[in-house]
Amino acid sequence: MIKREENPEFLNSFLDYSITILNKSPNSVKEYNYDLMMFLRFIKIHFNLTEENELKNIKINDMTIDTVKRITLDDIHAFLAYMAAEFHSKATTRARKVSTIRIFFNYLTRKAHLLDENPAQDLETPKLEKRLPKYLSLDDSRKLLDVTENEDNRNEARDYAIITLFLNCGMRLSELVGINISDVDFSEYKLNVVGKGNKERTIYLNKACVKAITDYLNVRPKNVKHDKKNSDKALFISERKTRISNRTVESIVDKQLKAAGLDSRKYSVHKLRHTAATLMYQYGQVDIRALQEILGHESIATTEIYTHVSNDQARDAIERNPLSTYHT
Repeated sequence: MIKREENPEFLNSFLDYSITILNKSPNSVKEYNYDLMMFLRFIKIHFNLTEENELKNIKINDMTIDTVKRITLDDIHAFLAYMAAEFHSKATTRARKVSTIRIFFNYLTRKAHLLDENPAQDLETPKLEKRLPKYLSLDDSRKLLDVTENEDNRNEARDYAIITLFLNCGMRLSELVGINISDVDFSEYKLNVVGKGNKERTIYLNKACVKAITDYLNVRPKNVKHDKKNSDKALFISERKTRISNRTVESIVDKQLKAAGLDSRKYSVHKLRHTAATLMYQYGQVDIRALQEILGHESIATTEIYTHVSNDQARDAIERNPLSTYHT
């Protein structure tokens, strides 16, 4: 929950712009607010505008746009260095803050016309290490499905449908939680989800997904509560007969991973998304553009991390070289 009274007016105006014009999701706007509160609190320390050294205790609702006009690129660099030194922020975390600061100053300069010059115009993104995504092997994926399907509890059908959708469709956690029954088209084997930036996209379902959803709907709780989350319309329901929460889904996945003998510290809900994407690319011979569409990525560069090959595939490729048995 954003406490608008703790923000200066120009920050709240930016948040309103992000919601109404940029069409950012509530989670994205919440992250913008968090990042910019930290940045502005640091600026008060950096400009000697407060005697408080504890970042979380610094108030910024009294900050004026005149103070923001003093900010230079060097001040932004100082903030990023502060985050690295004091909070041990990873490059990915600093990169997110850079993105937020860029959008913020672009708004103040070009949209709100509160600044004449944009100090973040030449702000660079921290160099990120390229890491291959962690994912379950095909055998481990089957093991996870088998354990979930054969579990003896009243939520077995629900939990199995959740795991099945993650592993087959590669959807995000928020997308799965937001599915309504009306979003599922059984005749066309597809469903609609709302992804990042409130962008709606179609996900096509295979037979395993349709069967899992159908089996769950046969036992889905009745008399579900009608509330602000539209729980009565939700596909997946909690024990309290409300729309299932992110945390509950994470708990289900964690529990099933442990039951399958898999390391729940290494794998998570998001790793199931990685798994679906990797399996589709490695075994389904899916075109990279099609995979981009399935996953809902804005940039093809994001999807390209799944074009890696496994160690076994790389070894097999070397062995298949026609010169592999040649010797003098």
